[in-house]
Amino acid sequence: MKLWRLVRILWVIARFRLDGLVPVERLPASARFVFRLMPLWLFPRGSESRGARLRLALETLGPIYVKFGQMLSTRRDLLPPDIALELKKLQDQVPPFPSELARATVESELGASVETLFAKFDPTPLASASIAQVHAATLHDGAEVVVKIIRPGIDRVMRSDIDLMFTFARLLMLVPEMRRLRPVEVVDDYRASLFDELDLHKEAANTSQLKRNFKHSPLLYVPAIHWSMTRRSVMVQERIYGIPVADVEALREAGVDLRKLAERGVEIFFTQVFRDNFFHADMHPGNIFVSRETPEDPRYIAIDCGIVGSLTREDQDYLARNILAFFHQDYYEVATLHIESGWVGEGTRANEFAAAVRAVCEPLLEKPLKDISFGQALLGLFQTAQRFNMEVQPQLVLLQKTLLNIEGLGRTLYPDLDLWHTAKPYLENWMKERAGPRGFWESLKRQAPDLAYRLPELPVLAHQVMRRSEAEERQRRQQSETMGTLQRSLRGFRRRSRQVRAGLLLLAGAVFWQPLWGWASQQHWGVLVATGIGMLLILWR
Repeated sequence: MKLWRLVRILWVIARFRLDGLVPVERLPASARFVFRLMPLWLFPRGSESRGARLRLALETLGPIYVKFGQMLSTRRDLLPPDIALELKKLQDQVPPFPSELARATVESELGASVETLFAKFDPTPLASASIAQVHAATLHDGAEVVVKIIRPGIDRVMRSDIDLMFTFARLLMLVPEMRRLRPVEVVDDYRASLFDELDLHKEAANTSQLKRNFKHSPLLYVPAIHWSMTRRSVMVQERIYGIPVADVEALREAGVDLRKLAERGVEIFFTQVFRDNFFHADMHPGNIFVSRETPEDPRYIAIDCGIVGSLTREDQDYLARNILAFFHQDYYEVATLHIESGWVGEGTRANEFAAAVRAVCEPLLEKPLKDISFGQALLGLFQTAQRFNMEVQPQLVLLQKTLLNIEGLGRTLYPDLDLWHTAKPYLENWMKERAGPRGFWESLKRQAPDLAYRLPELPVLAHQVMRRSEAEERQRRQQSETMGTLQRSLRGFRRRSRQVRAGLLLLAGAVFWQPLWGWASQQHWGVLVATGIGMLLILWR
């Protein structure tokens, strides 16, 4: 099967002339020779752009490759803009699998018949995607739910396709120009996120965490998980009825305050990133709805929490300070923060990096604040940092992708959305809380259990420190005495060495006195002086 799949992939590559993406002139001579022998010229290239041909090829290869293309479209730090823009058009819409297979999977995972588990189970799926599909159902207590079911056999197909992707990525690494794109690393990132989505236990846990973070919040509602009916390949969740956030006309008809809705999207994003340090990283319009209740005080509904992100506390601090420094146009501070955080190489000079950041940011900040793309600015910063050996930070890539989604969504709802005006008070308050008495108290509370655990050990630790200090002092004294002995020995050796050399010279003079006297009587006085100086130097050394 793997061979057949490989043949099909090669056929698709030839059909869509993806060889146009390879810089043949930069291949090694042997690879260039083999490349030119391939009969790809038999296939017409067509009028589509290289990005469009890549998108069509991924769609032809199937859902795993479509999802890969979607992930690639978020890596604008690696891809040329024309290809990234084209890959953004990929839609995760695939034919559903038969309802008999869905029922069989539910019964196998939950250990009972569908009729026993549900009062009603709709065989027609509500939605179908590359990894799973969703069916509506009703529990025996009347609660309406949705049942998410992983595609049968998708695990095996994915592993086979991922293996082939790694093979292609390693081949691409042979091309110097393609190494910059780090194909093996990209495929590895994709593998990790893809296989996480295969385990619905993880998605259910993420959903419960997000629901807990926004409990009683007027900003966001997260449907509940029915844990007793959730397994690795099946997840049962409360059914929600909301308006898709991309349906702006329906939102207007329902009387939703679009400005408030857009601003709340930004507030939710910053709340997740900075207050909770746990953000939904797949917030595309298909996963977001708006409640029909209280349209004047709109509330979001989020589903599909398969991909989430979080930052370290240090990254949170550096990111917040970076954003504030950026909007205050303090580029030296931006550069210093990048160096302090370790995001760029240690040898980076702050003034050079600041100049590069200034060149990228000044044109952006010439615009009114409401016209500045926050996500594009962040992307520009990261791309500039790449030139200074910035290591790709997967958590920051997820964050940037989410921010771009939120910003795009907010401006679709309310084109005059001033993201900075909305975000600035939140960030400044967060920084004050983090650095102020409340932040200190929270930090103390967080570390209190560890401190309480270590408190009884303090006398022992203090004793160990004192003993270590004494041992180090003894070691220093011993080293000093040893050095003194060595210096004395060296001086004695030099003295004895001079005596030996003087003795040898006297002996040689006595033995060879006659020939030496004869030789000296024939020499110029300058030669005799030089000989005398040389003998003195030998004696001195």
